Amino acid sequence: MVASESSLSACVADFVDYLAFEKGASPHTVSNYRRDLERFIADLGSNTAIGDVTSRQIDTHLAGLANGRVTGKSLARSSIARARSSIKSLFRFAIDEDLIKSDPTVSIEKARSGSSLPKALRIDQVGDLLAAARSHSGAIGLRDTALLELLYGTGARISEIIALSADDLELEGDFPHVRLFGKGRKERIVPLGRYAIAAIDLYLRNGRPELAAKGEGAHALFLNKRGRPLSRQSAWEIISTVASEADIEQDVSPHTLRHSFATHLLEGGASIRDVQELLGHASVNTTQIYTKVSISTLREVHAATHPRALG
Repeated sequence: MVASESSLSACVADFVDYLAFEKGASPHTVSNYRRDLERFIADLGSNTAIGDVTSRQIDTHLAGLANGRVTGKSLARSSIARARSSIKSLFRFAIDEDLIKSDPTVSIEKARSGSSLPKALRIDQVGDLLAAARSHSGAIGLRDTALLELLYGTGARISEIIALSADDLELEGDFPHVRLFGKGRKERIVPLGRYAIAAIDLYLRNGRPELAAKGEGAHALFLNKRGRPLSRQSAWEIISTVASEADIEQDVSPHTLRHSFATHLLEGGASIRDVQELLGHASVNTTQIYTKVSISTLREVHAATHPRALG
């Protein structure tokens, strides 16, 4: 998909879905983003192509929020800062999804809310999460375990996972892998580890046939209890429920597992270029956020363990 084929309004709709069902943002946060971006759409026009938006248009929109042109009254500085942040997040999403090649917000003054680093789970928390999924009985338990093992084991977006069919999996041979398809059906191959292979194989043999018998022969790999393709919202609810059962206090979403996948790879010695390829990022700049997470972790380890840093 090229940029000109994606309208601003369509990109905003996808972004809001991503916030709600992949990143697991709160309803209040999603509502704020939606309101800010709907104003942006109304100002620029719903048929504007996402790739045609310029930094000048963004500056003009933000100025319009300040002088009352956009809403009929001048907004507070905090509201304008939030709108700026919403727009920047939208274009970072568009870059990550390969909808645009350059970000028009790079020259826009940053909101003073500070940088936001991904909140990855600790490795032991991932273990607790997967143990909680395995405690679920029957076909649903096999599905939930396979879903979480595949998300954490590949770092895939939830939209990529729920679009999978069994034909996209290769569980045998010298190179077990999954074919993932991003925006515009851009394909990438991601290796599968033995835990993911075992969980998927068990689900395919003993779980999915039972679920598929209740539906209409859906081709999707992951099915709901009625035999229909699993939705992003249902996947988010599964992960949220399992996290609660595992006594994990922080919010856990499909995107948390993607963050954890990348962070744990880098902490284990993977190169940033390899992680970029596995995540399907169009630009290494998007992947570099995880280097900050790893550096933060190293700082904590150094402070806690080095004899000249203790205390």
